[in-house]
Amino acid sequence: MYHIVLASESPRRKEILEQMGIPYTSMPANVKENAMDCEPSDMVKALARLKARDVAERIQTCSKDLIIIGADTLVFHNGKALGKPKDRQDAIEMLKSLSDDCHEVYTGVCIIIRRYKQEHIDIITDEEIAFSVSTQVQVQPLTMEQIEDYVDSGEPLDKAGAYAIQGEFGIYIKEIHGDYYNVVGFPIAQIHQKLLAKGINIKKLK
Repeated sequence: MYHIVLASESPRRKEILEQMGIPYTSMPANVKENAMDCEPSDMVKALARLKARDVAERIQTCSKDLIIIGADTLVFHNGKALGKPKDRQDAIEMLKSLSDDCHEVYTGVCIIIRRYKQEHIDIITDEEIAFSVSTQVQVQPLTMEQIEDYVDSGEPLDKAGAYAIQGEFGIYIKEIHGDYYNVVGFPIAQIHQKLLAKGINIKKLK
């Protein structure tokens, strides 16, 4: 029986797992989120790998086989990666740039499947799966008053691209093309499918 370890303390990722009825524990990664890759897909996959591998290295022994999941989400607009805003003004500038335009949200996922040999708990094998998912998001035209009111709500200050589609900013989303949960930061359907291909059904881990 596998046990899921989420390499994150993200409330959004936790909430998605809970909504889907998937049991898990969380262990936040302790890494600097720096990636040298230039391509959006490669960048988010590299960051997800850093997180998953960090947690995997810190788990020395366990009585169960593990599924360790690391994820990282970035917003890309006009070739520029938009992470979490540094401050209020940075959030305002990000939202001004996204107003009345399309952007891409990329989430990289790294899944480490760790199997322990029954007779030797210290002998393990790790299998790694890494992939990325992208979703196109169209934002409605925003006034400066709308932007400032939203920023002053405090919601965007810890979000990539300075907005949360599942929060108050959802009213300003014109349309999306792709996976909604990817924009939230955790493409759960793709994670489910990747593990099903390995013979693991995360809906039946209870």
